[in-house]
Amino acid sequence: MTGKLPPLIVGLGGTVRPGSSSERALVAALTAAAAAGARTELFGGAFLAGLPIYNPHDPFDGPEQVRFMAAISAADGVIVSTPGYHGSISGVVKNALDSLEGLRNDRRPYFDGRAVGCIVSAGGAQASGSTLAALRSIIHALRGWPTPFGATLGASGLFDDSGAFADPRDAWQVDTVANQVVDFATRWASA
Repeated sequence: MTGKLPPLIVGLGGTVRPGSSSERALVAALTAAAAAGARTELFGGAFLAGLPIYNPHDPFDGPEQVRFMAAISAADGVIVSTPGYHGSISGVVKNALDSLEGLRNDRRPYFDGRAVGCIVSAGGAQASGSTLAALRSIIHALRGWPTPFGATLGASGLFDDSGAFADPRDAWQVDTVANQVVDFATRWASA
């Protein structure tokens, strides 16, 4: 990518609870993306909770919506991190994804031409699997390319006292998602 800016990877996710496991995993993924040479931007749980509830009859012109849609429009890749709530994605993450309807007439609508990494943090394996499947289906509907690998993390005991992943396998999962998004974005830009 000589002469070009490094790829921009936008992360969205988390919960209304500060320091949630899904948001901390997203921050770790964006850190891995930056280490792989990408520029990053985070839209965490507090930001997502402030987005207006999606209404297809309202204009998408609030300052939060405009900022969010501009970042997604400029993104070369996206990472979505959600908790698994009752077998699916959280309301704040779904609302953020729904609000991308404002990009339907964009030069690259929704997630078109972008890899989207998926991270799920849940209390059990069953919730992780169904949430990952739901998230991948939504990404397909938004014309994105879910990365081949999706991270499924157990929410309980995910991080140690220092803030690092307690299990190296979880760190590997998150790094793999981030690296696949950056790799795809870099390859796509050079094609």
